[in-house]
Amino acid sequence: MSQDNRSDTFERLPETADTRVVEGRPTREEVCDYWADRFGVPKATFDGYSFWEKGAGRIWVLNHDLSGPVQIEALGLPILRTRQEFWKPTTDATLRFGSHATANVLELDRDAATRFLAGEDLEREWDGDWGYLIVTHQIAGESEPIGVGRYTYGTLQSMIPKGRRRTF
Repeated sequence: MSQDNRSDTFERLPETADTRVVEGRPTREEVCDYWADRFGVPKATFDGYSFWEKGAGRIWVLNHDLSGPVQIEALGLPILRTRQEFWKPTTDATLRFGSHATANVLELDRDAATRFLAGEDLEREWDGDWGYLIVTHQIAGESEPIGVGRYTYGTLQSMIPKGRRRTF
């Protein structure tokens, strides 16, 4: 295992801080704790998954067990960005694991969801935590995740990537 982050190689996250080799690299335990503490996603949701970092702070999840390191372009699903002030879940991770969330979930009605998916920021009240939220909408009678939003000062900012924004 390298002592530094490499932008061309996936390196498996250490299980705990005691086994960390690269300074600043998150651990599997920290990633699972983040999803559990921030969104109420049970840690057991990630049983059978391995976590990988490519570059500095780009965390990927894979439903497979590899020994690594691996020099390829993509591996599994991008799940989290960690080398910034606040960890940011990816849209892909929210769509995959957001249905397990029980905290910091904001459901939008049809009009608001349509605007959110188009990349619009929404003025709205929210009595929960500020920061990144899992945004949902009722689809076929079920609350389904549609993306990540960032809530501050009465505004829900759409974090839908520009290439995935849709107008209906």
